[in-house]
Formats: sequence, structure tokens, C-alpha cells
Amino acid sequence: MSELVRYRMEGTTAVVEMDDGKANALSVAMIDALLAALTRAEGEASAMVLAGRPERFCAGFDLRVMMSGPEHAKALLTRGSDLLMRLYGTPIPLVIACTGHALAGGALVVLTGDLRIAAGGAFKIGLNEVAIGMPVPLLAMELARDRLTAAALPRATLMAHVHTPDEALVSGYVDEVVPAAEVLPRALAEATRLGALGRLPYRMTKERLRGKTITYIKESMVSDMKALAFPGA
Repeated sequence: MSELVRYRMEGTTAVVEMDDGKANALSVAMIDALLAALTRAEGEASAMVLAGRPERFCAGFDLRVMMSGPEHAKALLTRGSDLLMRLYGTPIPLVIACTGHALAGGALVVLTGDLRIAAGGAFKIGLNEVAIGMPVPLLAMELARDRLTAAALPRATLMAHVHTPDEALVSGYVDEVVPAAEVLPRALAEATRLGALGRLPYRMTKERLRGKTITYIKESMVSDMKALAFPGA
């Protein structure tokens, strides 16, 4: 597995940990490493835990690429959408261990989880696109619409509110907030529990729950990329 991503098996659960030594930005290399890890987990594991490094879950799409020009930004977003849709629709249970900050694309990775455990502390979770001069992509809007509460959605997207872990729990970003040292063990325990459920009924039920959203996002990606405005465009 890539040096950006560590992969190990804990019983029948795959544990995948992002660690680029910095903020875990979604570069092309990180996206490719995560896709490879997911493919491996789907082939050999009953469930998967996706975690970050201590205090840093994922900083979102690589800002150096996003600010280097509209075409580069759109290419990275398109590749990132492949990862997000794969995570959101994976047939095995996916538990997110949100170990710290999760902003923009990082918050979207959190939203893909079937169950999401966050570390308590002075961490930031949210979609800050509008605050940095970008519209929220349709991909992000639809994931947020699926997972966040109706009351929280406008503030989380239109107003670019960045949540504390406790606020994220109320808004629907995460399902539990626990002390930082307990995030990974708790996520592993939940993944083990979910992995013991029947794989076929789990997969089919997830398709019924999320299939329409995934199809709509995929069918709308090209037109949305054309419509998006980026800094410098």
C-alpha cells in the first residue's frame, strides 16, 4: 500500500489510515491510494475503518492544485468524486474514525461513512467552500442533503459554517463524539459489529438507500464541472 495510506487487517476488518505527515490533503496520489485500499478491503474484509492521523482527519482537496487553474481544479474534483462515490456506495460497512480536522472534501469523506465516530476537542468539521470563494459543488450539496439534518443544511452549506465536533453531532456530520484516544477502538468495534451482518442484505439495502443520490451525482458531474466557477477563472 502507498506510503500515504497504511492498511492492515484487524480480524476481518480492514483498517485504513491516511497519513501524509501533514493535513492529509486529497491529492491525486492520496485519492489513488485510497481507491486501491478500498478495492482491497472489498475483496478481503467484512468491513472497513477509514481513519486519519492524530488531530488531522482530512483537509480536503489539495489547495495547490485547486488554486493552479480551473482545469486542474476540475480534474481533481472529478477524480475525487470517483473516490467519494465509491466510498458512499461500497458494499461493505464503512466506519469513519474522524481523528481531527475535516474540512471541505475532508468533511465529504466523513459524510460517506455508514457510521461516523469523531474525536472530541478543538477540531473543525465543515464545508467551507463559500468562505474561500467557491460555490459548493453539486456532489457536496447532495451528500450534505442526504446526511445532514434539514435544519442544519443551509447553515452548513450556504453560510459555510465550520462545526465543532459537538455541533457536528447535532447537525448530522457524525454519529458519536468520543475522547480522541477512543476513536479508533470505537470505530473498530462498530465495524466488527456491522461486518457480522449479512453482506448481501447489507449491500442491497445500501443500494436502495443511496442509489438514487449516487446516480444523480454521477449523471450531473460533467454539467456541474462546466458550471462551477473557481478562483482565478
